[in-house]
Amino acid sequence: MWQWLVFLMGFGFAVAGGTVTITYLNLVPAGLSWWEFFILIQTRVECYLFPVGVLLITVAIVFMKE
Repeated sequence: MWQWLVFLMGFGFAVAGGTVTITYLNLVPAGLSWWEFFILIQTRVECYLFPVGVLLITVAIVFMKE
């Protein structure tokens, strides 16, 4: 049962992090270069939620199959 909790937490993190990252993509047409965009993404903590969420989803799926 804990796998479902981890899966849903990971899903929430992935959605939140992906939404914030896509929102920051709006800065590229405003004059930010792609290199500056990637540097900005690396400095924002909330953008790390997406990879953490994907990792939690993967862990939950792997343990669900056992």
